[in-house]
Amino acid sequence: MKDHILQPQRVSSIDAYRGFVMFLMMAEVLRLSKVAESFPNSAVWAFLDFHQSHVPWVGCSLHDMIQPSFSFLVGVALPYSIASRASKQQNTTIMWLHTIRRSLTLILLGIFLRSMHSEQTNFTFEDTLTQIGLGYPILFALGFTQEKIQWSALGIILVAYWLAFAFYPLPGPYFDWSETGSTADWEYNLKGFAAHWNKNTNVAWAFDRWFLNLFPRAETFHFNGGGYSTLSFIPTLGTMILGLVTGKWLKNAPSGNWFLKRMAITAAILFALALVLNFTGLNPIVKRIWTPSWTLFSGGWCFVLLASFYFIADVRQHKHLFFPLIVIGTNSIVAYVMAETIVGFIDSSFRINVSQSYDLIFGPNYQPLVRGAVILLVEWAILYWLYIRKIFIRI
Repeated sequence: MKDHILQPQRVSSIDAYRGFVMFLMMAEVLRLSKVAESFPNSAVWAFLDFHQSHVPWVGCSLHDMIQPSFSFLVGVALPYSIASRASKQQNTTIMWLHTIRRSLTLILLGIFLRSMHSEQTNFTFEDTLTQIGLGYPILFALGFTQEKIQWSALGIILVAYWLAFAFYPLPGPYFDWSETGSTADWEYNLKGFAAHWNKNTNVAWAFDRWFLNLFPRAETFHFNGGGYSTLSFIPTLGTMILGLVTGKWLKNAPSGNWFLKRMAITAAILFALALVLNFTGLNPIVKRIWTPSWTLFSGGWCFVLLASFYFIADVRQHKHLFFPLIVIGTNSIVAYVMAETIVGFIDSSFRINVSQSYDLIFGPNYQPLVRGAVILLVEWAILYWLYIRKIFIRI
């Protein structure tokens, strides 16, 4: 008779953190930048605008932490997922079939969502879902290995990715900048050795100029306007590995204090390494191309954020404080899809059935905020309806 394996329990802090991340994504509908334009002298609105926008190149805002947090949490959840499937007596073959199916579903869903407003399929692989899908099978394989192998894999990934950029030649005197969507004097261009990580003049950009043109396209691909690239899935896998290690620590932690101490020490090390690399010019902290230093820096913040949610929700047992976020976090893929698909439908429904000017109740300056708040409330109500009926959509 096979030994009985207990089904692992959900960890409130994971759901709360995931809900927080998805809320930040859903909250894009608040369009705080538009409100900030109406109050150009307000430091408060300028602050909120900054943290709901991606930084132009080097640096980090709260909004920049959405994708690494989501990727990190995929890794954190994996040890629990493996344990859950083992409790159902699933063998490795069945687990691998599920992993491949999940990977393909994430990739195809990402492409579908990016194609919604195109005349043909937009084959692009730089968004959150496709990036996770591309690296997920490797992450799953690492889920069965020892921690030292996982750390070694992380090191190899980051060093190899650094070398690929470092040895790619810098633009010469006859370089055609029109092929990059940028200019030689762009204010955010880096100088010296750090220039190997400039926008659309790097190895990842060169790869996409070949790879993306293998797919049917209305026009030849020359560059991504934001500088994003397919190959970012490689260091994104590094972020997921950090989550995988964390998930194993959390699942097997002998005490809450042990886990929190380990998280704090690791976060400090990650921050220190990232800042040294950035300020020495060896590797700038750039989210858009997911530099190795970005993997370390954002990983440090992921450790801090998860530890904070864990301390409040699981150690202090105040998970009720995060109930609105837990509602979102337990159906994160639904929240993600809703944020990409039904915003316009909700808005038009209110204009038809309530008032064409329902969002002008506080005047035109706050119109984007009111519109966004109404949409967010409806989306949360849908998620709450699913939550109380215990309907949880998984991929």
